[in-house]
Amino acid sequence: MRVVIKIGTSTLTYLNGNLNVHTFENLCKTVADIKNAGNQVILVSSGAIALGRSKLGLSERPADIPTKQAAAAVGQSELMCFYDKAFSEYHHTVAQVLVTADDLNGGERSINFGNTMERLLSLGALPVINENDTVATAEISVSDNDTLSALVAVTVKADLLVLLSDIDGLYSADPHKDKNAKLVPVVEEITPELERIAGGSVSGVGTGGMATKLHAAKICMQSGCDMVIANGSAPEILYKIIAGEKAGTHFIGKKQ
Repeated sequence: MRVVIKIGTSTLTYLNGNLNVHTFENLCKTVADIKNAGNQVILVSSGAIALGRSKLGLSERPADIPTKQAAAAVGQSELMCFYDKAFSEYHHTVAQVLVTADDLNGGERSINFGNTMERLLSLGALPVINENDTVATAEISVSDNDTLSALVAVTVKADLLVLLSDIDGLYSADPHKDKNAKLVPVVEEITPELERIAGGSVSGVGTGGMATKLHAAKICMQSGCDMVIANGSAPEILYKIIAGEKAGTHFIGKKQ
């Protein structure tokens, strides 16, 4: 199976921007084992700005673009250092891939990106993708890593996209406001009602929310790629997802 796994900032880091070591180590161990089983894995990893903010001693997430980009520049190297060290313990080689929207817009650069990914996977490498936040502006930004991961999944013709977040999946209502909200296990079509339910980011450390996840699901489903939203606090849930067992919310891709 070829699977793209997106890990969100609120899952990788604490509110102060420091790395959640327990979750991070479990994620890397689980992903390494999934690769060992013969699957091809691509990681789309958030967290650069949060880690950069922590290393620069900033008390809160930057609000202005220059400071965000500075934090991303510092944090991206920190993030890849963590990934390289963690995966090397399991004898896996990581490859940093930083992209902007132009690399995924379906043109020549998108073809080049796809070719590079194919070669990396054929060589057994583990691509770790993030938006190039240090140089990305509104004109060339994908804007959130949920959408980025969906575009990556479609470009590389993945079988499955998994969004590991700080919520168990899609609910019938906002679970933070409605105690009667129920988890939606399967979605075959994204309706206006589902889009109405979707809200913004509630973690305060990331840029995504349920609305961006539904947008990602639309992109995947239209291209025949399945997608799962699941809670990333226990990355071992990936075993159940890869095995096709019930976990989180499963969006069914429209098969051609």
